[in-house]
Amino acid sequence: MSRHIQIGSGRMTMVLTPGAVPLSDWRRIYWQGAADVVLDPSSASPIAASAAAVAAILARGEPIYGINTGFGRLASIRIGTPDLERLQRNIVLSHASGVGAAMPSPIARLMMVLKLTSLAQGASGIAPATVALLQAMITHDLVPVVPGQGSVGASGDLAPLAHMTATMIGVGEILLRGKPMPAETALAQAGLSPVVLGPKEGLALLNGTQFSTACALAALFEAERLLQTALVTGALSTDAARGSDTPFDPRIHTLRRHRGQIDVADALRALMAGSVIRASHIEGDERVQDPYCLRCQPQVIGAALDVLRHAAVTLGTEANAVSDNPLVFAAEGEVLSGGNFHAEPVAFAADIIALAICEIGSIAERRVAMLIDPALSGLPAFLTPRPGLNSGFMMPQVTAAALVSENKQMAHPASVDSIPTSANQEDHVSMAAHGSRRLLPMAANLGHILGIELLAAAQGCDFHKPLLSSPALEAVRAHLRSVVPTLEDDRFFAPDMEAATAMVRSGAVIAAAGLTLPSLETLA
Repeated sequence: MSRHIQIGSGRMTMVLTPGAVPLSDWRRIYWQGAADVVLDPSSASPIAASAAAVAAILARGEPIYGINTGFGRLASIRIGTPDLERLQRNIVLSHASGVGAAMPSPIARLMMVLKLTSLAQGASGIAPATVALLQAMITHDLVPVVPGQGSVGASGDLAPLAHMTATMIGVGEILLRGKPMPAETALAQAGLSPVVLGPKEGLALLNGTQFSTACALAALFEAERLLQTALVTGALSTDAARGSDTPFDPRIHTLRRHRGQIDVADALRALMAGSVIRASHIEGDERVQDPYCLRCQPQVIGAALDVLRHAAVTLGTEANAVSDNPLVFAAEGEVLSGGNFHAEPVAFAADIIALAICEIGSIAERRVAMLIDPALSGLPAFLTPRPGLNSGFMMPQVTAAALVSENKQMAHPASVDSIPTSANQEDHVSMAAHGSRRLLPMAANLGHILGIELLAAAQGCDFHKPLLSSPALEAVRAHLRSVVPTLEDDRFFAPDMEAATAMVRSGAVIAAAGLTLPSLETLA
């Protein structure tokens, strides 16, 4: 668990209990930062005991993997006592071999906090001073520059975590107030000094799933916000098309029994409650059933909600895990080698998040395609008052279709791939890092798709004036119209799409609706 205490100037500090941090705190760290995050003081004892156990084991002179031996396929090579510090420094320098664009700061920061709480559980043999430096870097918002490519998800996220660890020994680059600078310079400006890693510490910092988990958690939180937004835009599209809310009747979904489906139907019904547009065609409507993109929203988005909740359980467990190797059991004075670094659970979670993101976008694009087609929606062609002279929403729908197809291509499972590494010592890997890293571009695509739907649905409702939608949906429409006016004649479309997407990505659409929508934790 975690708790919040007030310190000077009214600021609240989030106190994390290693191994028991709730999903809500990881969400807050991702969205709001981690400068106010500290470890529970009770973690000091297991950290110290773990470090002492490593010292005692070394004194016995036994060969212990990663403490006085080489790494990976070189584990059979014994390292003498004079070289133990150099061994740990070397593993950091040699493994800092990532490539590609640096990961966004919120992900790098989340990775640091995940590593901090893992080390603080007293099974990694890390020295208190090293944990303190990592804590201080988080507090001062010193964010390592971490290339995004180079991990296969076992033996841990070695390359990304090596880049993080390199900054702790004064190598590589750190972002300080968004400005990249040499790590040693950034540490000095914060009044900190690089650490000299002792036995086991380099390996403890490098080994683990924290990079893959941070990427997957970030995508999970983005997907949660986008799913909630899709409920709003989907409800607005339903009113724009003069669709029925009968398919959201709770009796239908109670018989199916899926929790996500029930919750989504409840939310859609609440979003449309009080709609004058809906009331205007309850009687005398010749249409018997709506297209699936309207009628089956609870079944499709509800299924996505269910799998996101499943992924949340997996990632919440992994976020609180100790995933390095070998592990130190201080009470028994033993060091055991295992495979907790293998990120298969994260890879599976990432793959189902990808599927959910893909399907939310796919059905949203179908609603846009329906709205621009007068044969299906009854609205003017391409949602423009003067079609032919104007193209209206013709190309935004094409853009949405292109983004849906991009997401379909990226949704191919990463977890079914593997490639041997380290001279076949590490002969089955999870590909969790790739599986997790590809999710944020997918989420960005979905944000654009929902931004387009928001514009199209609002435009569709404009044609029903003076009839209004529900209070919740009219509040959303008013917020959009404060930034993007109704499309009367063709204009430069890109700024409208950019503004709508910004509302989607920021959570402004959800806030404007003013309703509590299904989340990863809540059951309606």
